[in-house]
Amino acid sequence: MTKRNKGIKRHEALYPLSHHHHHTLFLALQLRRVGTDKGDTTVNELKNKLRNFWEKDGNQHFRDEEEILLPIYAQYESIQQPEITELLLEHVTVRSLVHQILTSNENEVSLMNKLGELLNTHIRKEERIVFPMIEEALPEHELQKLKPYLHIDEVQPEQL
Repeated sequence: MTKRNKGIKRHEALYPLSHHHHHTLFLALQLRRVGTDKGDTTVNELKNKLRNFWEKDGNQHFRDEEEILLPIYAQYESIQQPEITELLLEHVTVRSLVHQILTSNENEVSLMNKLGELLNTHIRKEERIVFPMIEEALPEHELQKLKPYLHIDEVQPEQL
C-alpha cells in the first residue's frame, strides 16, 4: 500500500483515482465559493474550468469507476449495497448538474454551489468508505490488474 497524506492509506492501483479526487476537491471548493465573498473566480471563468475538467478528466473518472472498478468488485462482493447505490446515483446527479451548468445561463451560481457540495461529500464518501470496501474485498492480484486501466489526470490543480 502507498501512504497518502492525512493518514489515509490507499492501494497504489487506486492512486490515480485518489489523485484525481484531490484535484476535484479543489474544484469543488471553487464551485462552493462562487458567488460568495470567498469566491475568487467569476462564473464564466469557473464554467470554463469546469468544462475543461469535465471533458479531460471528470467524465472519464466516472467511467473508470463504473466500467472498470465496480465490475471487478462485483466479482467478489455484492454491489447491492447502499454505498454503491449512492455512488452511482450521485454520478448521475453530478453528470446532470455539469450538463445544466455548461448548457444554460440560468441559476448558474446556485447550480455551481450545489455541484460543489455534492462533489465534496461524494469524494469524501468514496475515499473513506467505498475505496476501503473495495481494497478489502479485492485480492492483491486483482488490484494489480487495475493499474494499467485507471487514467491519470490531464488537468492539473493550477489549471483549475
